[in-house]
Amino acid sequence: MLQAVSDFDMAAGPERFDAEFDVLERMAEASSKHPLSISLMQRDMEPDQWERILARVERADARGVPMRVQSAPRAIGVLLGLEATFHPFMGFPSYKRIAHLPLAERVAAMRDPAFKAQLLSEKSEKVAGDGSNIPPLADMLLARIEMVALRLFRLGARPEYEPRVEQSLYAEAQATGRPALDVVYDALLGQDGRELLYFPLYNYTLFSLDNVRTMLSHPLSLVGLSDGGAHVGTVCDASYATFTLMHWGRDRAEGRIPVEALVKKLAHDTAAYIGLRDRGTVAVGLRADLNVIDHAKLALHRPHMVQDLPAGGKRLTQDATGYVATVVAGQVIVENDTMTDARPGTLVRMGR
Repeated sequence: MLQAVSDFDMAAGPERFDAEFDVLERMAEASSKHPLSISLMQRDMEPDQWERILARVERADARGVPMRVQSAPRAIGVLLGLEATFHPFMGFPSYKRIAHLPLAERVAAMRDPAFKAQLLSEKSEKVAGDGSNIPPLADMLLARIEMVALRLFRLGARPEYEPRVEQSLYAEAQATGRPALDVVYDALLGQDGRELLYFPLYNYTLFSLDNVRTMLSHPLSLVGLSDGGAHVGTVCDASYATFTLMHWGRDRAEGRIPVEALVKKLAHDTAAYIGLRDRGTVAVGLRADLNVIDHAKLALHRPHMVQDLPAGGKRLTQDATGYVATVVAGQVIVENDTMTDARPGTLVRMGR
């Protein structure tokens, strides 16, 4: 299948949108039997673009061109921390001098009032370019840290993915009369330097997920955009399916979505669209891929860093509870939130 990210050429202006979408639509037409889906998200730079994407996909679908949108169930964000790939002080000269130290030694240095005063008197140097794998967006955000702090939140032991603006570090700085950077500095030292700050980059223009609900509820929308295997030192979105069942099916004060509708989107709709005809529905003759969930107890815990990738690489992971059992091809691989020794999974091929 074909998938596209809806970046388009926003910097050049909204008039570029239709010409670029035309290219995707022609790809969908040429692929015939292979569907094309495009990511759907609200970006601050062009906050109405997601609605234009939906309108174009509706028109394409009406004339028989197989297109869908992928909607994230929450804001598309990153996690910032001293253990993570990014944090607001990585470009400051004083921090760069201690960046090589183990976490405990870095935290001890940063807790020294003299070190803190010196660092906060500095300006961030560029961290992107010259062979760095850090995108230019990082420098743009570091240069606007006061604005970024308006959308920086402590994640907490039970992560809150729809926080109020009053919970931001910027609001805390305003309430206490401190510079925003000072508050961000202290926040990063929480949990002995393992604190993670949540930065919802997209889908949070209005500081709510109201528009996300509209995206999710659209009949041509698939639930997606997990980034489950990418950007592993700054993104931890493999939990998006659990979040969907919790937040939209149980916890949100207004605008909840029936659990059965969410399960259908997560299982049946996705499998059917990408051509996995042997799963996605509980029916005789199909694979016995099932989750047995205690919905009232379903919970996500604080993401944390593990170091189990090749060459000592680190990745963020996140635990969930409330899964009584997970069954794959008839074998129990999770029982009461704990992995068993069963490994029945195999390579998945479309159409088989």
